Amino acid sequence: MKKMLVILALAMVSFANAQKGSVLVMGSINYSSQTYSFAGGDSEQNVFTFSPKVGYQFHQNWTAGIEASVGTIKQENFDFDEQKTNTSSFGGFVRYTQPLNQTFSFYTDLGLGFQNLKRTAYNNNNMVGREKADGIYVGVTPAIYINVNKGFGLNFNIGGLGYNTLSYNNGGGDVKSFDLSFGQAFSVGISKNF
Repeated sequence: MKKMLVILALAMVSFANAQKGSVLVMGSINYSSQTYSFAGGDSEQNVFTFSPKVGYQFHQNWTAGIEASVGTIKQENFDFDEQKTNTSSFGGFVRYTQPLNQTFSFYTDLGLGFQNLKRTAYNNNNMVGREKADGIYVGVTPAIYINVNKGFGLNFNIGGLGYNTLSYNNGGGDVKSFDLSFGQAFSVGISKNF
């Protein structure tokens, strides 16, 4: 029994130390499509987002790095033929990880950075409106990491906590939002420690 406990303890310590000093590369891809039906017609919205992260695990439980996101939202409805919105963000993140065993870990990311948005509306293939906005974002995202094989893993989260600001140019307003999305969102990502 003692040998079993010693082997288990060594395995857990070696797992934790194997991650220290490694480079974390991860990302997620999101696609959604929604159709709404109204009395005046239908509206369709397609969203695509790609969000990569790169970090350095400087301690057994701590990782710091950079994160980015690019996305596009295409919307068609009865008010205009098409509205296209391009979004991007760039910032940094800090992650605290708590291994539960050799397969599962719990982690929380704190991200902070800049974001922007460019929206263009078209009617009969003619541009009828354009707006731009810049702002900041702050987000806290708890998640579960599943170690599939040799540092390659899957990340699962069910929402988070966020604060966003956007200031529109050309006399547009300022938007500030506070989001609490625990249980309202689901995301799957892939990561690899090198």
